[in-house]
Amino acid sequence: MDELIEAEPYALEVVDSPPDIEQLLSDLISGDVTRRMLAARAFSEIQDERSVPALIDLLADDCPLVRVSAAYALGRNPCPAAVEPLIATLLQDWNGYVRKGLVWALGNCQDARAFDSLVDALVTDIPAVQLWAASALGQLGDPRAVAPLATALKADPVAVVRSNCAWALGKLGDKEAGVPALLSALDDDDLSVQQDVREALNTLGYHYETDAADPFEIA
Repeated sequence: MDELIEAEPYALEVVDSPPDIEQLLSDLISGDVTRRMLAARAFSEIQDERSVPALIDLLADDCPLVRVSAAYALGRNPCPAAVEPLIATLLQDWNGYVRKGLVWALGNCQDARAFDSLVDALVTDIPAVQLWAASALGQLGDPRAVAPLATALKADPVAVVRSNCAWALGKLGDKEAGVPALLSALDDDDLSVQQDVREALNTLGYHYETDAADPFEIA
């Protein structure tokens, strides 16, 4: 199970012949749980809008492996109709791996309706979900995300979450609000976070000069 759920996103084995899309679409509604899971997993690599209705239905599947596969597949096949079901599942699914896939999918959908749920995931969920919630907020491009991302960058105890917050602040491109938060994180205890903060500042037009009196100068 760990090998399956840790893939970001799931990768299919390389095969010589192209996948049978019609068979995969049929397998999405199969009574066999393994067929449903493998078909949903296939659509994490294949884009076909015909898969979306069945994938939405699979978000309610009894098997968490099916649900997480469907979440990643919907992230690969983003659709406005999937946003509300993804949000609803995020709010109620007990499985952290499923929620991780859901926030990844919502980030790919880039739909403002997901904002509140993603902020809640950033603040309250487990680290594996928080880090993808941070990235998803960066992908949304909503300036309201700067404040919760800045707070998490400063206070979250998990380095990889702070790193993703830094990336997201750079992605949002809000110099006025984002730069002060990033500058305050330059002395983070974790070197990888410091590096991600520098890269985010570079993205925003601030270039690091090691010998300068003010090490960050705007481009």
